[in-house]
Amino acid sequence: MPKASEIKKNQAIEYEGSVYFVKDIERSVPQGRAGGSLYRMRMYDVVTGAKLDETFKDSDMLNQADLVRRPATFSYSDGDEFVFMDSEDYTQYSLNREAIADELLFITEDTQGVMVILLNDAPVALDLPPTVDLPIEETDPSIKGGSATARTKPARLTTGLVVQVPEHISTGDRIRINVEERKFLGRA
Repeated sequence: MPKASEIKKNQAIEYEGSVYFVKDIERSVPQGRAGGSLYRMRMYDVVTGAKLDETFKDSDMLNQADLVRRPATFSYSDGDEFVFMDSEDYTQYSLNREAIADELLFITEDTQGVMVILLNDAPVALDLPPTVDLPIEETDPSIKGGSATARTKPARLTTGLVVQVPEHISTGDRIRINVEERKFLGRA
């Protein structure tokens, strides 16, 4: 059982009978108080997506959840159900649109490095690679010599995500996106 001070972002913990993903951790050291640091964690329930903010002392013991990550690829969508196929044993996992709405902005049929997260053999969430390559569906025309300035313009990708790109990028280009920051990294 790890202490609260050993928990990292994106780890899963069991707390009060539920399993939560730790999405954000703030460490604070109270002034003039004996004892250690306090860790304020923003957590999301893996099943319902409900947000929970909780503060732990650095010595509090937390249970790490037993989650399984399986490599998968997007297969097809059936209404509000999105089906992913295990890359190794071809098992199909269905996830509801609401549970993975943010992740869908980064996924196409050829996105590599997607992991389905299983809790007790049931799919509960997706884990995305740090970067993805996506084609631009629509953006303003490229400006010749636009790479000399740092100005940007909005570009809508085929998944519906809108990111700021440099002026020299044009419609149809494949670009690399940082998933966590939702930022343009370069041409793919």
